[in-house]
Amino acid sequence: MHLAICLSLSMFFCTIMPAEPARKLTINGRDLNPQQWRVVENIERFYSVRLPDGGYWYDNRTGAVGFWNGPAFGLVQAGLNLGGPMPANCSGGLSRVFVNGRALHPLDIAALSQLTPVNPGRYWMDAQGNVGYEGGPAVVNLVQIANARGSARGGQRRVYSNSELGVILNDGGACTSAGCLYH
Repeated sequence: MHLAICLSLSMFFCTIMPAEPARKLTINGRDLNPQQWRVVENIERFYSVRLPDGGYWYDNRTGAVGFWNGPAFGLVQAGLNLGGPMPANCSGGLSRVFVNGRALHPLDIAALSQLTPVNPGRYWMDAQGNVGYEGGPAVVNLVQIANARGSARGGQRRVYSNSELGVILNDGGACTSAGCLYH
């Protein structure tokens, strides 16, 4: 009898109080494990945003993030180990310019071209804007280049590295794996 009442009550509450629909979010082509969900929820809570359901890519070395098959749209903290390894084609990957294994989207290349010539090749980049050829030392710092150019133009441009600022959403600027270029 007691079991029947409990079952009846649980069915009653389940029909009256529907559960929140499960979120459908993938990062680097993979579902998130419980620990990764906590990281995402902490980021959302801290920045008062909620990522819409969908697919995203995340560069663990730079903190760059974008929609699946799209360019970078912002930066979060580097090193969060979200999803899994970043697939080369996560940005739509038809270019021959690779940064941290990701074939850059044409809009990423256009943004980087405002700072420096962009040649086909395989490069690494970190959250401070240091860039080098895969397996080699840093040869340039994109944040320093952008800030120097901004100073020469009266401070009209500013690139923030991931070490200076947490999340940057693309609002009037161009975001790359190095940061966001604002006019």
